[in-house]
Amino acid sequence: MNNTILYILLMALVTYLIRVLPLTLVRKEIKNIYIRSFLFYVPYVTLAVMVFPEILDATASPWSALAGFIAAVVFAYRGASMVSVALFACFSVFVVELFLY
Repeated sequence: MNNTILYILLMALVTYLIRVLPLTLVRKEIKNIYIRSFLFYVPYVTLAVMVFPEILDATASPWSALAGFIAAVVFAYRGASMVSVALFACFSVFVVELFLY
């Protein structure tokens, strides 16, 4: 039991330090265009890295999930609305699973 509490406290400390250190160490505005560009894309990359593996595990087959992902990327790239992108992705998963099983 004591080890569990120690682990939780250590994780809390590490999480706190990761969030506080940049605020205390970097006081001035970041003017370097490359660093600003990198920091601009960090949330999008983090979201993509967290979501993509779950996309492949969300269906009965990774092939149908990949088909849904590709359909979503194509329709989103062409400027479709979020609802239509989701509907086309679901429809493509349905069609692929219908013919696979």
